[in-house]
Amino acid sequence: MNLLDHTPAVLVLEDGRTMSGHAYGAVGTAYGEAVFVTAMTGYQETLTDPSYHKQIVIQTAPHIGNTGVNDEDDESLGYWVSGYVVRDASRISSNWRTTEDLETRLQRLGIVGIKDVDTRALTRHLRDKGAMRIGVFSGEAASRPVADLLAEVKAQPSMAGARLADEVSTDEPYLVPAVGEKKLTVAAYDLGIKSMTPQQLSERGIDVHVVPSDFPFEKLAELGSTGVDGVFFSNGPGDPGTADTQIDILRKVLDARIPFFGICFGNQLLGRALGFGTYKLPFGHRGINVPVMDRETGRVEVTAQNHGFAVDAPTSGEVTAPANADWGRVTVSHVCLNDDVVEGLRCLDVPAFSVQFHPESAAGPHDSRGLFDRFVELMTAAPAASTDAAHA
Repeated sequence: MNLLDHTPAVLVLEDGRTMSGHAYGAVGTAYGEAVFVTAMTGYQETLTDPSYHKQIVIQTAPHIGNTGVNDEDDESLGYWVSGYVVRDASRISSNWRTTEDLETRLQRLGIVGIKDVDTRALTRHLRDKGAMRIGVFSGEAASRPVADLLAEVKAQPSMAGARLADEVSTDEPYLVPAVGEKKLTVAAYDLGIKSMTPQQLSERGIDVHVVPSDFPFEKLAELGSTGVDGVFFSNGPGDPGTADTQIDILRKVLDARIPFFGICFGNQLLGRALGFGTYKLPFGHRGINVPVMDRETGRVEVTAQNHGFAVDAPTSGEVTAPANADWGRVTVSHVCLNDDVVEGLRCLDVPAFSVQFHPESAAGPHDSRGLFDRFVELMTAAPAASTDAAHA
C-alpha cells in the first residue's frame, strides 16, 4: 500500500449527491447500484460473493482492510463488486493468514474504490432515499465536471430488470464430492453460488453436482449413478423477474416431487414458481446481523443476508399455490423482524422449502446451518420418489 497516495476521487449518486475522497484500489471509473453492507467483519467474503455483481458496495464498518486478504476465504473464483467505498482504509495488514494487502489485491484486479468518505452519512442517505445508481471516479476522471459524471451515472442500466445470474454461473458442471460415506446426490444450480454452500452439503455425505444456471431438467437423471435425490437453487444477483428459464426448470422439479431447497435468489424463484410475485426493496438487506423468526418454532435467528428483491406472499395462514393447485398448500415459514419481509417459504404438500438468507454463513453467524440438515431429512424421507422422478 502506498501510504502517500492521495489521488483524488469522487462518488456521484444518481440523485445528484456527491462525496469526495481519495482513490482506493485501482484508479479509474466504476458504475453500479449503490448498496450498503452492515457486516462488521467478512469484507473478503463480501467482495467475492457473486450476488454483488454490478453493485458498488459501501461498508458501514469504518475500518476496512486490517486483516488483509488470504487464499482461503474467497467465496468464489472472482471479486465481483463493481466498486468499493470505505471510510478508513487500514494502513497495515495484520493477521497470520494474510497473503496480500487488500488494496494491493483491488489494484491488481482492477477494482475501483474510494476511501476517506463519510460512509455513515452515505448509508443514511441510501436508507432514506433507497438504493440507486452510483459512479466512482478517481484520478483524471475525478476532475471532470460533475454534470458530465452525473449524466454518465444516469445512463447506466437499473438493477430492476437485470438478468445477471447467467453471467456469474459456472460454464460446465463440476462435482464437490461427499465427505466420508456418500449418502445422497444433489444438483446445485449455480446462480451465483458461494463455495461454502456445496461444502456444507458435502460435509453431510452429499455428492454435490454444481451445474450451470440453465442446466436442463431432463439431464438431472444423468448426474450420479441413479440420478439426483434433491435440487438446490443458490443465491445470485439480478432481478428474479427475469429468470424465466429457471422458473420453468423449478416447476418441473415441483411436478416431479423432487425435494427442493433454495436460498436467497433461490427463495425468490420458488416464490415465482409457486405463482407469487416479487418486488424490489427500497434498500435491501445486506449484512450478517439480520433477525429472522422461524414461525414454526418461534425461534429467532441472526442471519447473513444479501438481497435487494423479495417475495410478495401473504404472511398469515396457508394458501394454495397460485400457479398450480396440484402443488397444494404453501406457507410463509420465516419473516424478518426488522420490516416483516418474507424470509422463507415452505410447501406442505410437495417436498420444497426455501429461505431468503444465507445459512452457509460465510461470513456470518451459524444460527441457520441446521437448514442443510432439514434438506437432508426431506430427501431421506422420500428417496424412491425423488430418484424415480429424476429419471422421468
